[in-house]
Amino acid sequence: MQSLWNEHEAADYEGDLGLRVYSSRLLGRDKSLVMHGGGNTSVKLEETNLFGELEKILYVKGSGWDLETIEAAGFAPVRLAHLQRLAGLDALPDPQMVNEMATHLLRAGAPAPSVETILHACLPFKYVDHTHADAVLAVSDTDNGEQRIRDIYGDSVVIIPYLMPGFDLAQYCAREFPRQAGPQTMGMVLLQHGIFSFGDTARASYERMIDLVSRAEAYLAAHIPPMAAHTPVGAPPRFDTRAQAELRRSISRAAGAPMIVKTCSNARTHAFARHPDLAAMCAQGPITPDHVIRTKRLPMLGLDVDAYVRDYRAYFERYEPLSKERKTMLDPAPRVVVDPGFGMSVAGRTARDAAVVEELYEHTIDVMLRAQALGAYKALPARDIFELEYWDLEQAKLRRAGTPPAFSGEVALVTGTASGIGQACVATLLARGAAVVALDVNPLVRTAHARPDYLGLVCDVTDEAHIQAALHRAVSTYGGIDMLVLNAGIFSANRKLSELPSDEWRRVMSVNLDGNLFLMRACHPYLKLALHGGRVVVIGSKNVPAPGPGAAAYSASKAALTQLARVAALEWGADGIRVNTLHPNAVFDTALWTDAVLQQRASHYGMSVAEYKTNNVLKAEVTSRDVAELAAEMCGPLFAKTTGAQLPVDGGNDRVI
Repeated sequence: MQSLWNEHEAADYEGDLGLRVYSSRLLGRDKSLVMHGGGNTSVKLEETNLFGELEKILYVKGSGWDLETIEAAGFAPVRLAHLQRLAGLDALPDPQMVNEMATHLLRAGAPAPSVETILHACLPFKYVDHTHADAVLAVSDTDNGEQRIRDIYGDSVVIIPYLMPGFDLAQYCAREFPRQAGPQTMGMVLLQHGIFSFGDTARASYERMIDLVSRAEAYLAAHIPPMAAHTPVGAPPRFDTRAQAELRRSISRAAGAPMIVKTCSNARTHAFARHPDLAAMCAQGPITPDHVIRTKRLPMLGLDVDAYVRDYRAYFERYEPLSKERKTMLDPAPRVVVDPGFGMSVAGRTARDAAVVEELYEHTIDVMLRAQALGAYKALPARDIFELEYWDLEQAKLRRAGTPPAFSGEVALVTGTASGIGQACVATLLARGAAVVALDVNPLVRTAHARPDYLGLVCDVTDEAHIQAALHRAVSTYGGIDMLVLNAGIFSANRKLSELPSDEWRRVMSVNLDGNLFLMRACHPYLKLALHGGRVVVIGSKNVPAPGPGAAAYSASKAALTQLARVAALEWGADGIRVNTLHPNAVFDTALWTDAVLQQRASHYGMSVAEYKTNNVLKAEVTSRDVAELAAEMCGPLFAKTTGAQLPVDGGNDRVI
C-alpha cells in the first residue's frame, strides 16, 4: 500500500482543518480502507470563542458524510472538554450520549457527530484516523487473531478487545489506552472492528495508517499460499431471470416490503459460491460491526428463503431468547444470497442500498477468504450481531428517516423515454422512489441519469430479441418488474387514407401495436410476481375516441393498443395485475412539436401559439409532466382497485365529451 500524499495537492487546503479534509479524502479513495460512509477521522483545534477565550474543539466526521468526498462542513465541531468529562462517567446510555454531543456542538446545522466521537476525544493526539482496513480484519477475524496482531505490530499498537461501538467502547479505551501505550505507539487495533492511527500532523497520521495496513498486507502475503478460490471452477455462472424474480418476491415477503435484488453473477462470485469452506464462512456474521449496520444479517446459502428465515430466528435464540418487543423489530430478510448456480445476489430497500451491500460484500469475500486461508474465519458472535442490528441508535435512525417514498423498492420499466411523456414518466417515477429501467432507440437513454436506481438501455421494441436482452439486464440489475409504462410510439406523416403507403402502415403498427404486445407478453411473468401486484399503464391517444383526418395509421394502432389493454385487464386480473390506459391530447412539450411546427399549426387555425396550446374546454395547457404524474398515480394505491379504465388527459375535448 502506497502513500498518496502529494504536497502540491495539499497546498490547496488551508489550515489544520483543511489538511484534515485532504487526508480524509486520501483514505476515502482506497476502498480497501473505507467504504460508503465507513471510517472516521478527527482533528483537535484551539479556537477563540465569542468572549475572546481559547477553547479546544474536536472536529470529527459527521454522520452522512463520506470520507472520499468530505468537505470542511462535514466535520462536526464539539467542545473537547465536555467530551473528555463524559468519558469519565461510570455509565452513559447511548441515546443520552448522542444528546450530550448534539447539545455541545458549536455550529447550528452541523451534522450529527459520530458515535465514536468520545473515543476520538480521549486519544491524546491532534489527528486521529480510523479505518476498517481489509488486511487488518483478515488477520483479526481468525481464531488466534489477537496473537497474530501482536506478532505483526509488537508495541506499535494498543490492542483493544471487541466492544460494541458507543460509550462502553470509548470508556474502555479512555481507561486502557494510557496504560498500554508507550513511546513507540502509533496506532490502535480494535479486534474484529478496525484500526486507528494518530499523529501531530495530518500527513503523519495518514502515513502511519498506510504503514500499519502495509504491515498487515505483508504478513498475509507471507503466510497465505496462492488461493484456488480466486480461480473460477466448474461450469460458468447461469442466470435464470424467472428464478431471480421469484427469489426477489420471497425476500420482499420476508422483509414485508418490496426489495431491490441485484444479481452479481461473475467468475469471482461464482468461485466464492463454490468454495469448499463456504458453509462454514457464511454461517458466521459480517467482518466488522460497520458492515453489520450496512449489510445486515448472515449471508444466505441457496434459494430457500423460508428456511433461511427460520434458521435466522433460531440462530439468535440459541444465544438469547427474543423478547416480544425484539421479535416485532426483527426483519429476517437476507441481504446477501450466495448460490453455486449463479454466484451472488444482494438486496436492499433501494437500488443504492443494494449497491452498498454489493460493495461491502465484495470486500467481505476477500477478508473471509484470506482469514480462512490463514487459519479459520471467525466473525462476531450472534449476540453482538443482533445487538448492533437492533441497536437503539440504529432503530432511532430508521424512525427519523420516516416513511419511505411510495415506490421504494419497486421497479418500473418505461418505453420511449428519450423525450416527452416517456422522459417525464422516468423523472416522476424516480421521484417517487422507484428504480427505473428506461428503453429507447436513442443512445442518449444510457446517460439520461447517473444514479444507481436508473438503467437506460437502447432497445428496439419491435425486436423480440432486443426485448429479451433488456429484460435480462433489468432483472439482473433490480430483480424484477412491478410497473410497466408503455409509451413508445411513432406518428407518421399526415396522409389521407387513399394515399397511405403499405410500408408506412406496417411500420406504425409494428411500433405502436406489435412492440407493445411483445413487451406485455414478455413482462407478464415478472408483473405477476410483484409484491403489491403488477401495474401496466398504456399511453393511448385522444385519437382513439375521436380520430382526426390524415392519421389513419396512428389512430388505428392506438385503438388496437387500447383494445389489447382491455383484453389484458380481463385476462391478467386473476394474476393481480391491473391494466389502465391514458388518452393524452395536445401535449406540445415533446420532440415532435418544434417551434416551427407549432407556429404552422396555430396559423392554420387562425390562432396564436398560446391559444393553440390551450385550445380545450378548460383552456389549460397539458404538459408531459401532467401525463406522467397521472401515469404514476395509476400505479399507486389510489387506483389499487381499478383496471381496464381509460382516462383522458386533454384539458377537456369537446369531440370526446
